[in-house]
Amino acid sequence: MNDTVIGKEETSLRVKMQNSGRFLSGMVMPNMGAFIAWGLITALFIPTGWIPNESFAKLVGPMITYLLPLLIGYTGGKIVYETRGGIIATIAVIGIIVGSSIPMFLGAMIVGPLAALGMKQIDKLYEGKLPAGFEMLVSNFSMGIMGTIFALVAYLIVAPAVMAVSNVLAAGVQAIVSWNMLPLANLFIEPGKVLFLNNAINHGVLGPIGVQQSSVTGQSIIFMLESNPGPGLGILLAYSLVGKGIAKQSAPSAIIIHFLGGIHEIYFPYILMNPKLILAAIAGGMTGTFAFTILGAGLVATPSPGSIFAYLAMTPKGGLFPMLAGVTLSAAASFAVSYVLLKVGKQNVDADGLEKAAEMTAGLKGSKLKVDVVQSKGVKKIVFACDAGMGSSAMGASILRAKFKKVGLDISVTNASIGEIPGDADVVITHETLTARARKNAPKARHISITDFIKSPEYDELVSELTA
Repeated sequence: MNDTVIGKEETSLRVKMQNSGRFLSGMVMPNMGAFIAWGLITALFIPTGWIPNESFAKLVGPMITYLLPLLIGYTGGKIVYETRGGIIATIAVIGIIVGSSIPMFLGAMIVGPLAALGMKQIDKLYEGKLPAGFEMLVSNFSMGIMGTIFALVAYLIVAPAVMAVSNVLAAGVQAIVSWNMLPLANLFIEPGKVLFLNNAINHGVLGPIGVQQSSVTGQSIIFMLESNPGPGLGILLAYSLVGKGIAKQSAPSAIIIHFLGGIHEIYFPYILMNPKLILAAIAGGMTGTFAFTILGAGLVATPSPGSIFAYLAMTPKGGLFPMLAGVTLSAAASFAVSYVLLKVGKQNVDADGLEKAAEMTAGLKGSKLKVDVVQSKGVKKIVFACDAGMGSSAMGASILRAKFKKVGLDISVTNASIGEIPGDADVVITHETLTARARKNAPKARHISITDFIKSPEYDELVSELTA
């Protein structure tokens, strides 16, 4: 097999992993507000919480057992088959909830989309073949019959299988923790993040395991493995001190966006400028995880976005010092390694270095831009959209908003998930790989496809067009 074929296979595998990751995170990320609400209620009102309250603590169990899995299942079903898919997915998920004795997040991620896909295929069988007036009758009864079947299958087959898998995973994680080997997980997590698998790793894999642990012990270190803002902070601090060119100039602003705003994607291009800095990210991640393990740190729920403020909000009573110590040590470790590597190694001092690295980052998702050429008169609302509606889209919206403010343009610029694009959006800006979905959800809007949310020439072109 030649190098070209190997390269194509690696690219195909990476794309498949990214698509799977986007789908998994797409089920969880729109519901992060509910997860945070559950985390805050848990941190505040359980017997070991900040302000224990027996009555309010009764909310914790139903939320984790019913509310969160049902929301995940509905969202996954809606992605597959819109509202009808969401409804059938919810029916199936209730079967897996009742058939298990643990929170069924993994089960909801499996059953919800599969039920929606099954309903979609069933509907295709009789589409356009029914006598006039029977459409609603058949539609309702087909969903009722299939919902019954899916719920029973989930109860009898899927629930026991997922429970077995969850128990094995939980036991494995617990064993790694007890053997103090959990830091080894960062050998895979940190490179995966730079490949934009961060949401898939955090919300698709680690989150469900962490929630299961947290429901039993009140906290989980698993929530901290991917979301720790320390490694990125150390790398950006090193760039601020010994970096060169535009990378050094932009690093202080990136620190604010990353550490305070929780948008980790901002520091990925800085690593791609000097790929050896992945060693610094791994060193920071492993150091932080080791410190969290030794000090007994943990969070009550997934911090989203991965901001230090989210960490403070999700930290249980008595856990501030272990959490802050781990974040600080991880930042120190990544800073030390980054400092040495940047100091002794050759740096890209080209003014376009960071932009090229950002294009490399975008290349992990797609390439080349496409812009709809239409008139933009009367533009009142511009929406940045991504899978989750936060992270990269929030970053892009913030950058464009600042450019508009600078030239005095009074146009609303917001961010949203692909599935929640407002109907009154005049312009929708998405990554090229998401534009087709965005067009479907907002067919009346003008669509602009970009490859980089951080520094994109389309921003200036749009400003010039709107101020002409």
